[in-house]
Amino acid sequence: MRNIPFSPPDITDREIKSVVEVLKSGWITTGPKTKEFEKKISEYCGTEKTICMNSATACMEMCLRLLGVGPGDEVITSSYTYTASASVIAHVGAKIVLVDTEKDSYHLSIDALEKAITPRTKVIIPVDIAGVMCDYDRLIKLVEDKKKLFSSNNDIQAMYDRIIILADGAHSFGATYKGRQSGTIADFTSFSFHAVKNLTTAEGGALTWKSFDQKADELIYRTINTLSLHGQTKDALAKNKLGSWEYDIVEPAFKCNMTDIQAALGLIQLERYPKLLSKRKTLIELYESSLKEVNQVTMLSHYTEKYTSSGHLFLIGIRDSDEQKRNQIIMEMAKKGIATNVHYKPLPLLTAYKKMGFKMTEYPNAYNMYRTEITLPLNTKMTENDIVYVAEKLISSIGGS
Repeated sequence: MRNIPFSPPDITDREIKSVVEVLKSGWITTGPKTKEFEKKISEYCGTEKTICMNSATACMEMCLRLLGVGPGDEVITSSYTYTASASVIAHVGAKIVLVDTEKDSYHLSIDALEKAITPRTKVIIPVDIAGVMCDYDRLIKLVEDKKKLFSSNNDIQAMYDRIIILADGAHSFGATYKGRQSGTIADFTSFSFHAVKNLTTAEGGALTWKSFDQKADELIYRTINTLSLHGQTKDALAKNKLGSWEYDIVEPAFKCNMTDIQAALGLIQLERYPKLLSKRKTLIELYESSLKEVNQVTMLSHYTEKYTSSGHLFLIGIRDSDEQKRNQIIMEMAKKGIATNVHYKPLPLLTAYKKMGFKMTEYPNAYNMYRTEITLPLNTKMTENDIVYVAEKLISSIGGS
């Protein structure tokens, strides 16, 4: 029996050497490697500025704080996502508004979103699930159509003069939508570099944004940098210059910066990233060809004329199934040495969100997707034979469940 793990990190000697060099350098916290990583991410995405932090969650929260979102405001996100997309809304004191997905889709419903918008809506957080980007053209048109409802809370909100789109791009680093790179379409995009992501820094994330102008970009970067470093006016690198110890604390803020150790890992991962994406595409296409004749299986499309996925997760649905049958299949796969997962339990099924009053019955499309969903293992350490093996064992598990 084989052992097929779900998503181990793909680390080579190059990453290890890079991290060791930083450890020996005497500079291990936020410093030159982090600044270089930020620059390289912007170059990769085609944006002017990027700031790295210790998680995608921190990136989203600091973005909301930058935008002055707080009590009395509403932020809308999908009911079909991981808690981070919504928990950051609670962190800043705003009201969480969840919407259902489109029918037979993992992405939020634009029609449901339109009905959920009120004069208190400040931000929408769409979720690029599995590496497949949302329908941003419809989303951008919607916020423009609703512009008359919007009133700004602070100067940065006033720059946009409409509801702001903050993409949860935790899965979509390297993805494209209509030929445009993730990071260049939404107003702000948050990427995750967690251990299971395509590109990893162990823990970490990055926030990038569409440029207004150099002055605005500098203001956004400087404000978030200050927020992520206790409200301190200088980071450690600036303070380390001879005679430059003096600093101020402009507000009692937060501590969520990235370290040079993490950035050293990320820089090599980024150099390798085109080949990692290509490998993921090869594996996904093999999954698709291996399962296309299996009537019981539906698959999320990753590569179409409209979009190119980052290939982060391989989501399937089991037709005419339910949670019990789905869970039996997962157990059968485990007996054969194959680690699978479910992405995701919709938020209204979770205790924290039940306590807030959310009811799963109000999000039927999301529930219908969840109750039959299985995420198959997909990582760049897998071989093509591994993919064929997983597909074969899935087919037999469906038949025997």
